[in-house]
Amino acid sequence: MTNTHFPRRVREFQGNLSTAPQKATKTIMKRLRSLPQHFLLSLALFGSLPGTVAAQEWHYYGGDAGGSKYSSLRQITRDNVKALKVAWTYHTGDVSEGDAYDRPVRSAFECTPLVVDGVMYITTPFARVVALQAESGKPIWAFDPHLDKYRPYPQFVNRGAAFWRHGQDKRILVGTLDGRLFALNATTGKLINGFGENGYIDLKRDTANGSPDRLNGMTSPPLIYKNVIIAGTVVSDTEPLGPSGDVRAFDVETGKLKWRFHSVPQPGETGHDSWEGNSWKSRGGTNAWSILSCDEQRGILYVPLTSPAYDSYGGDRKGRNLFGDALVAIDALTGKVLWYYQIVHHDLWDFDLPAQPVLVDLPHNGATIPAVVQVTKMGFVFVFNRLTGEPVFGIEEKPVASSDIPGEQAWPTQPFPVKPAPIARQGMTMDDVTDVTPQSRAECLTILNGVKLGHLYDPMGATYKLRFPGGDGGPDWGGASYDPDTNSLFVNSMDIGVIGKLERAPEGSELTYRYRGKGYFWDSNQYPCQKPPWGRLTAIDLSTGNFRWQVPLGIREELAAKGLPPTGAPNIGGSIVTGGGLLFIAATNDSRFRAFDTNTGQQLWSAILPASGFATPMTYVGANTGKQYVVIAAGGGHRYGGNRFSDALIAFSLP
Repeated sequence: MTNTHFPRRVREFQGNLSTAPQKATKTIMKRLRSLPQHFLLSLALFGSLPGTVAAQEWHYYGGDAGGSKYSSLRQITRDNVKALKVAWTYHTGDVSEGDAYDRPVRSAFECTPLVVDGVMYITTPFARVVALQAESGKPIWAFDPHLDKYRPYPQFVNRGAAFWRHGQDKRILVGTLDGRLFALNATTGKLINGFGENGYIDLKRDTANGSPDRLNGMTSPPLIYKNVIIAGTVVSDTEPLGPSGDVRAFDVETGKLKWRFHSVPQPGETGHDSWEGNSWKSRGGTNAWSILSCDEQRGILYVPLTSPAYDSYGGDRKGRNLFGDALVAIDALTGKVLWYYQIVHHDLWDFDLPAQPVLVDLPHNGATIPAVVQVTKMGFVFVFNRLTGEPVFGIEEKPVASSDIPGEQAWPTQPFPVKPAPIARQGMTMDDVTDVTPQSRAECLTILNGVKLGHLYDPMGATYKLRFPGGDGGPDWGGASYDPDTNSLFVNSMDIGVIGKLERAPEGSELTYRYRGKGYFWDSNQYPCQKPPWGRLTAIDLSTGNFRWQVPLGIREELAAKGLPPTGAPNIGGSIVTGGGLLFIAATNDSRFRAFDTNTGQQLWSAILPASGFATPMTYVGANTGKQYVVIAAGGGHRYGGNRFSDALIAFSLP
């Protein structure tokens, strides 16, 4: 059946349903069984219910406002996924290998596209927004915010945009590294003149704290709830004082400020007494650089906050330091704090909450709990009742090591969830030193000479110490995906240690001590110095908190050629889950895009990308072709990706 016959057949079905429901149902089911699968997907796509259409597309960074990264699409299945081929490729042209713009700033293509009404919206590392035809990848329009590429950013990166609609008014909202929040007409790409100042808001206004030249912008998409756009921020944490990490809400139509949440509590606010003396004043860090989540039914915002600055020494900020490293539930329309839980007290390890909170309806002990799941760099997975903040599996405050640095007061305890078990390495012994090759072992033993083997929450000291996880995690901003059909949470993680110490800062510095690192705990071939696996993918049964399975994620081809089992690999980016029983993930530094069986963890398919896909994929159905597409940004670079760069956005589909 061709698409030209489609509207007539839909009208016929709708007429039967309205006049003779029972008879029509039998007739329709019989006729539906005779139709090709692509027609059934098109029928769903063009159904009269908006929710049905939305289910075929990807309207939020995380698939939905709660960050599940789940799609009910099931055209691509365990049985046919091996047939996936490249459907189209779009090249953004936006790449920096660190040798342009007079500064060694590399780019990272970390975008997860949106697809709304058959149009795909992507952001490039330079924060350009491009609208594409979702089925062909052909450009429709592009918007360039003209980012100043000569500033010393840590990295050129933008993870995506947000979409808002009211009647015929459709907008794309995107933030930039230099602290601007733009509103664009989703149809034309033109600035919305009635928004802010000629189409954008200056996010640096009233937040610079006397440091106007330090990093103060956005790398992750904002969150939109009703008529409110909520923006986190990425700020400099290289000095103790700096731009504010406050979370703010603006009117999505006018750009006017609606509320502001002080991530470092002001006098009279809850948590202010967790900062000794005046250490709260102009404090940097304690920001939400990652992705926010929202319970749209209840209007509750969930914010994952990061470590206060400076993130390796806190002698000038004694106390628990709320709301540093806390998951905070906020009324999305008013900014009122509803509950919070601090996951790391007085952070000395850069253990930001890096990932989007995942909202799930959790079957547990015979009841259904509205839950929020927070993945952490430490490899812990915290599960809370999202209405009350009560832990689902229990959390224990356990004693941890004290600091030997004068003036530092490490907090004496830290929270440890009873379940699930840690999904990442949190320490090692000499028995764990690598043996993948004799050369690697010898080199790693040399690296360890004079280095203390630390444990989780051991503060940095005056001598070099090895720490697991490193500053990037464990899990990082890729976070988790959730399959409601099996109540399973899927998390990718890596085990890359770091070696560092604290040393006296130069005279006149803002701090007494500063961190000095030896870099990642790997050899000259970038083989991590502990025995594999070096990267893993873990499935957790959230009803019990137990692992369903855990498998290595990623390979080193030269080691595999020698007969070694898969070692796993460093990975940055996330996964998605589909109704076809599949988990799709790139993330690894081996330039692979993979599909796994969600029931067993068996790898069913892989494709070689032009560069590693340090991003989270997405999936949707084409309105005309009826095909399910899976898309990944393959930009390479990054600190784990070596010197292979790309600007490719690649869509896969069945032939």
